[in-house]
Formats: sequence, C-alpha cells, structure tokens
Amino acid sequence: MSSKNRENTQQDKSHRKKKDRAREVADTFEWLITAFILAFVFRAFVMEAFRIPTGSMADTLKGAHFRYRCPECGYQYDYGFVPYLFSLPEDTVPVDKVPSRVAMCPSCGYRRPAGDMVNVANGDRILVLKCIYQFLEPKRWDVVVFKNPAEPWVNYIKRLIALPGEEVQIIDGDIYINGKIQRKPPKVQKEHWMIVYDNDYQPINPSIPSFNLHQWEQPFVCTDSSHWKVAKDRPTLFSLDSSPDAVDSLIYDTSLGNDFKTRYAYNDITRNESMPLCSDLMVRFYVEMEKTTGRIGVALGKYQSKFKGWIDFDGKMIITKNGEQEPLATKIITPISEDNKKLTEVKFANVDHMLILEFGDEKLIYDLGSDPQDAGQIQPEIEPTVEIFGSGKMTLSHVALFRDIHYTSSKFGNGIDQGHATNAPFLLNEDEFFVLGDNSPNSEDCRWWQNEGLSNKGIAPYRVGIVPRDYLVGKALFVYWPSGFRPFDKFPFSIIPNVGQMRLIYGGSNESIQCE
Repeated sequence: MSSKNRENTQQDKSHRKKKDRAREVADTFEWLITAFILAFVFRAFVMEAFRIPTGSMADTLKGAHFRYRCPECGYQYDYGFVPYLFSLPEDTVPVDKVPSRVAMCPSCGYRRPAGDMVNVANGDRILVLKCIYQFLEPKRWDVVVFKNPAEPWVNYIKRLIALPGEEVQIIDGDIYINGKIQRKPPKVQKEHWMIVYDNDYQPINPSIPSFNLHQWEQPFVCTDSSHWKVAKDRPTLFSLDSSPDAVDSLIYDTSLGNDFKTRYAYNDITRNESMPLCSDLMVRFYVEMEKTTGRIGVALGKYQSKFKGWIDFDGKMIITKNGEQEPLATKIITPISEDNKKLTEVKFANVDHMLILEFGDEKLIYDLGSDPQDAGQIQPEIEPTVEIFGSGKMTLSHVALFRDIHYTSSKFGNGIDQGHATNAPFLLNEDEFFVLGDNSPNSEDCRWWQNEGLSNKGIAPYRVGIVPRDYLVGKALFVYWPSGFRPFDKFPFSIIPNVGQMRLIYGGSNESIQCE
C-alpha cells in the first residue's frame, strides 16, 4: 500500500472516530432528555413525593417533631414541633438544638419538664399516587392529598371520611353516615389504637410527684379479697391462684393512672384536662395457664352498660352484657389441656359498636348495631371502666390498655365552637368530599373551614366545608423516608434512614370485620 493510501485510511479512521464520539454525545443527551421527560411525566401524572409539614395527621403521619423517651419508664413517643413557638417562620425545621417543651408520657403519665436542648426531627416524606382518582372512586378512610379549597396553591393531607351524596355527622367521637356508624377497616383500626397504659413500662422513681401531678402507683388495683398478686421482683406480671369457682378482679383506677380523655402525647398538654372522654377501649395481655380449669376475661364499661368477654378453659368463648344470663355470643374452642397450656394473647375491644374477643387465633365478634343508641343511651360524660377478671391459676404479662381515635366535636377538642357535621348532619352534594385529620383536636379540616373555596373553572365558588373532586391530588401510599437520624450530634442533616418506620399508609379497603 502506498503512503498516500495509508494516509487516506488513517484520515478516514480519525473522521469516523469523531463522528462516533459525536453520535455518542448526541445519544447521551437524547437519553438524558428522555429520562427528564419521563421523570417529569411520572412526577406530574403517576407518583410524587411530599413532605408532611404539620402534625394534623399524627401519629399516622408526623410533621417536624421532637423524639422523646420517657426518662422514668422508658416509653418512646413523639411531640410536635410548632415553629412559631420558637419565633421561627412557618414550616421551618431548625438545624441546631432548641429547648424542649413540657410533654406527658402517654403510658406512665410522667410530665417531662421543659428546657433541655434537643434536636428536631423532620416530618415524614411520603409517596402519593396521583391521578388514581381519575380511574377509581375514592374510598372512605383513604388518606388523601388535596388542594386547600380556600388556598388552591397549598396542598393538604387528611383522611377521607364522607363521599358525595352522603350525610355525615360526628357523634361522641364516631363517624355516622346517613345515620349509621362507620367501622374502620382492620388495618386502619390497628393504626388508630392509642396507648393509655402499658404495664411493661414502669417508672424508676415512682415517689416523685410528677405522674399526673401525683406519685405513681400501679393503676390496676385488686378488689376486696381478690387473690391477684404482683411479685416485688417481677412487677410487670400479675399472678392468680384461686378456686376455679371464684372470680377475682383487677380494676383500672384512673385516679392513679392515665384517664380516658382524648389526649395526644404529640400535642400541647395544657388542654388535656378538659378534653372529652373516649369510651371505645381495648385491653390486651398474654395469659399463661398453670391449671386446666378456670377462666380469664375483661369487662369494659361504656355509658351505663358493662360488656364482658371471657374464655372458659373448658373450651368456650363468651360475650355478655350487664350480667344478663343469655350471652350475646358464644364460640366453642379447643379446651385447655396439659398439652396446650401455652402463653396465649388475649384481647377484648369495644369499638365502633363492635365487641371483639380474641384468644390466640380464635376470635368472637358481636355487632351491637349501627344506630347511635345501639351501644346504650349516649352519655359521653360517664367515664368508661376497665376490669380484668379470672379464676384458677395463671400469670398475666404484657398487660396494656388502648383507646380508639375520637373525632372531637368542638374546636381544639375543648372549645365552644361548633363546626360542620359536629352538632347536626352535614349533607354532601355531587362531587363533594369531607375530610378529617387523625390528630382530631389539632387539625384544621372540613369541620372548621369558614371560607368558600376558590373555583378553578371560573364558576361560582365551592361550598364551605367540603373538598371538591377537582381538588383531589392523589392517595397517600407509602412513607419512604420517615424522619431519619444524624450520624453525629452536630451534623446538620438526618441522613441515616429510619428503616423501621418505613411503612404503607392504610386507607379504604374491601376488608371488614366479620361477625362469627
């Protein structure tokens, strides 16, 4: 090959390399532009990330908050951070530590003093499935993101309570639609149980007068001549050794422990004492049978009625009301024998006019009815009662008491203002929805809106107290970044993920609690 031909070949190769590099650069830009467009389309029409700015949905979803662990009993809880109380602009999360606020442990009642310097945790970051409501109808109990009707440039997040054409009313903390109580799907109900007392968390200095403004004492007390005992070396256990024919009781005393008011550990404690009572309760414990004869059960008082649910060790689950001879419900189960005397979980709940008794994998449910008076004449001023009773020989562990969410009917939970659906039914028209916050005393929602919504169609304003269909953004799906942790104390960002708190956000479901 001549030198001239060799030179031409080298020039051709060089030229092709330049063209290839140019094509690679062009392809890279094309892919970047395509990826950007796809990401933009995905964000605009499929899924978008949002950050929770306030505590109106706590504890389901948390805004900026303090992480507290009770210095007396060790129970962990969160307390909402409110920027204006620290002379900070709205929706601000300080990088440096700030003075803590007075808070109350939701289990032992210890009042944590203010003043120590603590970090502020960021609000939860969630994924929202957008445009889902273009194809599927919203369901009651969905957690939805929507545009605030009075300020459409601001996104809100609340729980969907009522649908178009329905008449909604809040009666003693429960939701009624067209005059019938609405029960929460099981997974939503599980999220809504709030601790009143957990016997596993007991204070190390019970003699100080800082537990509900008095010294701490065991709130489960024995009735006269009761055989229940608490061992000094194992104070979290209750033991019984009695005749199978006698019934001994432990009564929960609210003058010693937390009461049943609609308190939130997340909120300012100054309004706690005047909050309404919540009478939907659940007791949970584990029982270890040492003999094959006897019984174990729970009694819950609501208004002037007393509901009992118990397990006879000879193989029967029973639910009764007011000591009536004829049980409301019974179920035959495997009798307790020497071969199956194992540690077994027991639960008894009175919630949304349902009585639910669980013993291990066995469940017995009784429906009291869906009308307002079906659980008894409504008397919200009567404090509910809790009793654990049993006979035979056994030990109870992990005893805990919970209350249900209670939707308040006055502003801030204890005010005099009456809102939409709080003192009378509120009828929704076509394409109108009604939403409430899970942190009911601390939520600005449909109950309290006073301004008409700004229409985005140039027509008449939207009605006061509703969310129009046009302003539904999407359904909250997943907490992908709960408030994380700082790698060390003075690091400005919480970059360590809180994996244990990553979770699905449960909403409306076809699953429901079924009676036996």
